[in-house]
Amino acid sequence: MDEKMLKAMVAAGAIKKIDIIASGARFHVEASTPNGPVTAETQKGKIKTWVTLDAAARWVRGLGMGGARINLTHWQPGQRELSI
Repeated sequence: MDEKMLKAMVAAGAIKKIDIIASGARFHVEASTPNGPVTAETQKGKIKTWVTLDAAARWVRGLGMGGARINLTHWQPGQRELSI
């Protein structure tokens, strides 16, 4: 789901909880909706990711959410990515 749709859902009160999830050296955002979790996507439909936690948190704050849970279970800050 893209940023515009997530903002609309937050404004409508459909999203009550957002998680910032670490995977490797990047972070992505997952929103809990009544129909299940939804991952933030780019306009092209790919998963939207951030390199730093503060950038992801700033994006969540821009959606209109005042808080988010952070999951660092799979965080590997020194991991390099493969460019495919």
